[in-house]
Amino acid sequence: MSGNSSDQPQGRLRRMFSRLTASQEELQAEELRQDAAEAGCQPIAAVGDRELVTVSGTLRTVTLRPRAGVPALEAELFDGTEALDVVWLGRRSIAGIEPGRRLTASGRISSARGRRVLFNPRYELRPVGQGSDNQ
Repeated sequence: MSGNSSDQPQGRLRRMFSRLTASQEELQAEELRQDAAEAGCQPIAAVGDRELVTVSGTLRTVTLRPRAGVPALEAELFDGTEALDVVWLGRRSIAGIEPGRRLTASGRISSARGRRVLFNPRYELRPVGQGSDNQ
């Protein structure tokens, strides 16, 4: 005697309960996935090698790491599905590129050392969350 009308409230209750028991990291990942979808970006987990892509997410880390003797600013971009490395060759720093910053980047995906990489992308810094803008 389980009809569709009784299944719907259980589904809502289950979703509400899962949000209450989800970790902060899971909630942030869900928010990033929704933000990227609303911006019309592709999920990083769904993009293939050598595709032209537009992705959006949060920078987890930013490091200066030379590549072939050339300075390179590397950042890990996470969109809630997967992470990729964003690399600006010949740059030691870029204003606004810092951990915790949201970013939309466009370019051609490649692979290096088993990770997806976006070299010298076109990018747009996204507004940071309310109350956390230090600029």
